Amino acid sequence: MPFLNFIGCYMGCNSYRGPGLIGLAASSSLIDFGFFCSISDSSMFVYRHGGCILVLLLYVDDIVLNGNDEAFLSSCVTALGTHFAMKDLGTLHYFLSIEVSHTSQGLFLSQLKYVADVLLRAHMTDIKPMSTPMVLWSSIDDTTPFFDVILYRSLVGALQYLTMTRPDLSFAVNSVCQYMHAPTISHFGMVKRILRYVKGTLDRGLRIVRDRSLALYAFSDSDWAGCLITWCSTTSFCTFLGANCISWSAKKQPWSPVPTLRPSTGYGYYSC
Repeated sequence: MPFLNFIGCYMGCNSYRGPGLIGLAASSSLIDFGFFCSISDSSMFVYRHGGCILVLLLYVDDIVLNGNDEAFLSSCVTALGTHFAMKDLGTLHYFLSIEVSHTSQGLFLSQLKYVADVLLRAHMTDIKPMSTPMVLWSSIDDTTPFFDVILYRSLVGALQYLTMTRPDLSFAVNSVCQYMHAPTISHFGMVKRILRYVKGTLDRGLRIVRDRSLALYAFSDSDWAGCLITWCSTTSFCTFLGANCISWSAKKQPWSPVPTLRPSTGYGYYSC
């Protein structure tokens, strides 16, 4: 029987059988139990019974479980206990490097410990903070190849995961992700600026407040040919459900608007 660590209304799991086996076994058991897998996220399972709703997030051998009815949630946990050996770890405070703080208004998600580890890996624990993550118009002054490509990719990958609770980093992190194949000294300078900005904004994170509103609205923007090399645009958006930001992204245009010369006039134009 797989071994699960149960966390109050939330559940954290560890298996002695290996992550692959527990993941497959748990998914199958949840579906047999009556959960259905979300179309948008294969790691999320939802169970509905009358007016009660349970939402379960499964990541390899870790689980987070929540619902809108405490009594029904407890009975569900008891039923799941017939399939898994579970241990109560209390209220959720830490999950996949994300710290969960409970406030009077709801939850506050942050990654303070994770940031400290990233700064230590970059040998930048004592750096001077910056007020912005990047300059308005960046120029590649030093095209000398960066000597440690593995370090560059490691730090940028770590910053990508940091955007899980820091939407304000999405655009800047997207910019440095574009040079993973062959970073230069200037590109690493952009990464260090982001880290200096993170150092000065350690208290920031993502809040989830109690809100009865189910109004869905979004904001988007683009830098319109912001890349001076390819003339591609980077588009960003964030989506809100009520007062809570639930999704966000920054993505560069996948194609380049290459100028085409008109033989008859000699003028160039850009396709959009």
